Amino acid sequence: MTTVQEVVQSPGELRRAKAIGVALLLLAAVVAIVFANGTIGDSTFRLAKITDTLPDLALTVPAAATSWIVSGVLAFLGAVQISRGFGKKANLVLGLSFLLFIFAFLAWAAADNSFSFIGMLETTVIRAVPIALGGLSGVMCERVAVINIGIEGMLLGGAFTGALVGSLTNKWIGLGAAILVGGVLSSLLAVLAIRYRVDQIIAGVVINILVLGLTSFLSAQILVENPELNGSDTFRSIRIPLLADIPILGNIFFNHSIFVYGTFILVGFVTWGLFRTKWGLRSRAVGEHPKAADTLGVNVYRLRYLNVILGGMIAGFGGAWFTLGSVGSFDENMTGGRGFIGLAAMIFGRWHPVGALGAALVFGFADSLQGKLAILATPIPSEFLAMAPYIATVIVVTGVVGKARPPAADGQPYVKE
Repeated sequence: MTTVQEVVQSPGELRRAKAIGVALLLLAAVVAIVFANGTIGDSTFRLAKITDTLPDLALTVPAAATSWIVSGVLAFLGAVQISRGFGKKANLVLGLSFLLFIFAFLAWAAADNSFSFIGMLETTVIRAVPIALGGLSGVMCERVAVINIGIEGMLLGGAFTGALVGSLTNKWIGLGAAILVGGVLSSLLAVLAIRYRVDQIIAGVVINILVLGLTSFLSAQILVENPELNGSDTFRSIRIPLLADIPILGNIFFNHSIFVYGTFILVGFVTWGLFRTKWGLRSRAVGEHPKAADTLGVNVYRLRYLNVILGGMIAGFGGAWFTLGSVGSFDENMTGGRGFIGLAAMIFGRWHPVGALGAALVFGFADSLQGKLAILATPIPSEFLAMAPYIATVIVVTGVVGKARPPAADGQPYVKE
């Protein structure tokens, strides 16, 4: 005897399912009309760097035919989604559809041309670093129910301090100073939000404005007048033997600076800590139900202070990437909103360190895409190319991937009775 269990969807879920289907049909129409129509030539994706000792690897596809095939697949998926839906697999189908759309877009952009696909993926990993670290900082804070809007300011403070101290001393001391400044700024957030119970959103905005104004003033008064204080050495790429020689994957993951390796290590360590240790269990309990955690003997205040300060130190490390991991010098507001994109990555990743890293790679891909398209001289205006990572952020925060549930006590001050 079998039991048939019907799954009843709410009106909101039904509307979202229909919206996804319509979106897939619109993507199919764009691919057919814009990418496939009138496109000639083949597109070549180089899968190995020219400097590699590996055999020349390349994938060549007919640009127009590829776009027509992708358009047909997207139209089929959209029709199925509207007619009967994919259920819990809708997000997976949506993600695969976006990948197909991007592939058709790249084939159109590189029609009768070639470009290094591996180089773009390598740049994706590099560009994802500050976003991933910003998202990880947000995870550390919000898992104990403290909203950290000040990540942008902590990144900017770390970038300025890294450049200045690195120029005065050396890059290692500059890196340590950047991490320390991130911890100091997060301590300010912790005191305002936890001790004085200031609105956490306002406290974060105050930190962002404070750091932006302070770094702009100090940059004009010190760095501009003394250029020798704005030229630190940078951390070079470290090629990992054997692993870096793996075809395709070697250059993408195993030939980077300590910032990339540090990001992966921190994500792994925080994931293990949150879900495999007593500290992680207590942190998640404080984020979900601080009163119950306090009843069981957990020091809610101390745990919130600890996590917020550690999260700020992670953001300071991410800020140092902009200077010590890139150009070695500081420019005003050089973080360019990466802290806010990191918050979007945290939401996209559902407050999980690995999810935040995966979302950061998506944003990093959008960021690296603009540079690659500029090299290919596509007819898209450069202003629109520069908008790519921010457009991806808007798409994520509007809930196209589904509603994400934050920790239950997120943003709520705790008063011990």
